[in-house]
Amino acid sequence: MLRKCLLVTSLASLMFAGNVKMDLNAKYGANNFHTKGAEQFASLVKEYSNGSVDITVHAGSSLVKGNPLKAVKDGTVAMTDMFIPFTSGGGKVFGISALPFIAQSYEDAYRLYQISKPAYEKTAKKWNQKLLYSVTWPASGFYSNKKMDSFKDFQGVKTRTYDKNSAEFVNTAGGNAVALPWGEVYSALRTGMVNSVITSSTSGKDGKFWEVLTDFTKINYAYPLQAVTINLDYWNSLDKSQKDAILKAAAEIEKAQWVAVKADDKEALEVMAKNGMNISEASAELKKELNNIANDMLKKYLDDADSQTKKIFQEYVSTSSDEIKNVVK
Repeated sequence: MLRKCLLVTSLASLMFAGNVKMDLNAKYGANNFHTKGAEQFASLVKEYSNGSVDITVHAGSSLVKGNPLKAVKDGTVAMTDMFIPFTSGGGKVFGISALPFIAQSYEDAYRLYQISKPAYEKTAKKWNQKLLYSVTWPASGFYSNKKMDSFKDFQGVKTRTYDKNSAEFVNTAGGNAVALPWGEVYSALRTGMVNSVITSSTSGKDGKFWEVLTDFTKINYAYPLQAVTINLDYWNSLDKSQKDAILKAAAEIEKAQWVAVKADDKEALEVMAKNGMNISEASAELKKELNNIANDMLKKYLDDADSQTKKIFQEYVSTSSDEIKNVVK
């Protein structure tokens, strides 16, 4: 009750003559693709609301060090972006986009997102917040000091993974998954605490991985999502024109970012190659071996999934590859 009263007082202090000021916590640095998108979103909201909604983006998780879902739920911060698969409290639903090899292209990833969106919105609402928009990362690949040609190359690797799914994937392949905050990855690579990473081309570029690793194998592991949410108490305090402005901006920036991510992926790969990193496609042999693990993981994932989650995959696989159709029956 006290928290609610404090939040109402805070909301009142942020509103004057219909104008609202809110802070948006951005997880990554100012030059990151998603942070730039959040900045563009804030600019559009201000424009479409005729200046009555002013959002300030704070890069580098400067406002939220812990769980972003809890921070927005409690009103510690009005808005945040979050890496959905890594966000504690999202349950099985938040892990959908990070299941290995389910989406095999940006088009697949977008279709899976659209089918999953109602479930994401339902989960966000449980945490007292509204999902505004979500955008994929470039496909996760494998950074190491050798090209990954076959299953045996995964034996004994120490890999920084980003969620439960990717950890299970690496461990099943014969490696050792290591959970680390993003800010500690570079130093862990330098000291040998880990010698490989599963992440996107964008993150490899931002992290300057060519300084500590030699190879990036494009296994196209997954297309995980980054989302932006707003606290429902803040949302409900807005008038209709302000809500409309935010929704219009969110729809526009989501559409633009799903297009722009492809260019960001291409540019990141070019930067890494220019700096000496070897970029290679996964071999047919490796894809086949890793797909076997992925299919077993999907079966296990669906065993205790609720009906809503199972329905997502049933709808998704109706136009997917035969390989995935054989898993979801």
